[in-house]
Amino acid sequence: MPGYAAPRSPNARHLRSAGVLGSAILAVAGCLLPGGAAAASWGPAAAPLVDVAVTATATADTEQPGHRAALAVDGDGATTWCPTGPGGAITIDLGRPQAIEGFGLTLLGAGPGDVRLETGPKPGNLRPAATASNVAAGVPTWLSARLPTPVRYVRATVTGSAPGSPCLSAVRVLARSARGMVLGDDLSFAVQESAVHNVFRDRGVARLPEEILAAHGANYVRLRLWNDPPGGYSDLPSVLAMAKRAKTAGMRILLDFHYSDFWADPQGQATPRAWQGQDLPALATTVRNFTRDTLNALAAQHTPASMVAIGNEIRNGMLWPAGKVDWSTGAGWDALGTLLRAGAAGAADAAGPTPLIQLHFDQGGDNESSRRFFDNVVAQRVPFDVIGLSYYPFWHGTVSQLRANLDDLATRYGKQVALAETQYAWTLADGDSTGNFMWQESQLLPGYPATPGGQLAFVSDLTSILAAVPGGRGLGLFYWQPEWIPGVGWTPGEGTPNDNLTQFDFDGDALPAVSSADPLRACRLYPAQVACGR
Repeated sequence: MPGYAAPRSPNARHLRSAGVLGSAILAVAGCLLPGGAAAASWGPAAAPLVDVAVTATATADTEQPGHRAALAVDGDGATTWCPTGPGGAITIDLGRPQAIEGFGLTLLGAGPGDVRLETGPKPGNLRPAATASNVAAGVPTWLSARLPTPVRYVRATVTGSAPGSPCLSAVRVLARSARGMVLGDDLSFAVQESAVHNVFRDRGVARLPEEILAAHGANYVRLRLWNDPPGGYSDLPSVLAMAKRAKTAGMRILLDFHYSDFWADPQGQATPRAWQGQDLPALATTVRNFTRDTLNALAAQHTPASMVAIGNEIRNGMLWPAGKVDWSTGAGWDALGTLLRAGAAGAADAAGPTPLIQLHFDQGGDNESSRRFFDNVVAQRVPFDVIGLSYYPFWHGTVSQLRANLDDLATRYGKQVALAETQYAWTLADGDSTGNFMWQESQLLPGYPATPGGQLAFVSDLTSILAAVPGGRGLGLFYWQPEWIPGVGWTPGEGTPNDNLTQFDFDGDALPAVSSADPLRACRLYPAQVACGR
């Protein structure tokens, strides 16, 4: 995540030519780990409840210009279908019969409004499925409606309860994903949270944050590694300790190599002090050996990494100045390619199955820049398995732009795509004296309020978009620092600019988004914080 030293608030990653990685794939639950090792001991795959309407077609009986029916089922809660009068209906064709468990709705524009949902095998043979009365504008609402038989068609009829036309920004049709997905969390500060005695609770019961998240479907922990950080932050002992905790919770490990003493992002990729002065060939050897040795240390304690990120948010390169990329002149791609190949070689050198290789680009909603970066990486014959993107909507564009980029990159490069980092606000309040990255209404996406329910809808929609990536190449997502509550600073002695983007409140109580893999379950568990009906 970029920009830690200056929070944006008022206050303040072809070796494969030799087949080294082979056809390694991510498999969860009874399939294979990279390299072919049995994975059954890691527990079942996470099959989230997703919005299957995002791949559907929709037609309306009435619609305003620029607000067509398709915009209610595009996975973006900020876009809208609007009828021309005080009410109207859209009919959604799911393409095939599916076992539906419920629905999600968001109204924008005039409100409140009433919504009636009907389902059936044909547009002319629909029966009532669920209703929602007096739905407030801008409030994501969930409806449990497990249907006895699979259905193909869904009709949503909206009627305004106030002057003007209520617009549907989302009609979510919820069904189990046909495949398992990565549902991960970056818990790199969890060791420091324990050191300051921060307590995490789920509905009053105190547990470790990874235990709470795993109980709600999380199956991966992402851990960053710094070389020589202050205060023992995210150093190797911290990573080894947290890896043991992750395994105990039944979760796999993504190791995020920063190759820097401290924070590395597009604004800064400082070469570790101990590595400075080396020329590019020597530095590449150092990267290779460091990667191998670190992974061997994890394997030696029986907590191997299943995936590694070779660098963190490396849009402008890594290990500056040797590996810096200049986008204006095109200089530096050869050097970056050398370092990335070295990191991948180190991962292949390590004991045990070779982990998946992720390359991490930060601009999740920028397709032009994403293409340019990965075109250059491919030209450098860098072996990788996963395209990782950061997506913070207050920096990286709309949900629709993110979806278009994910779909294009997966198709263009034939790789798995994942969100390596994402966050959204559950409040605009500040939990400490350090200003936050997201602090004002203008930074919010329409349809996703800064509430626990708005955060839940945001993460659920991203999961659904990933589940719909062409070719089944949507690997999953990692929520960034859901546990970073006040008490641990971005550097020792400071505060956190992310305390309102967590999945625990300022006091460590779990928020509904911990259960974003199943929003209907979130309704049952956190009814006071989520708008739900039947």
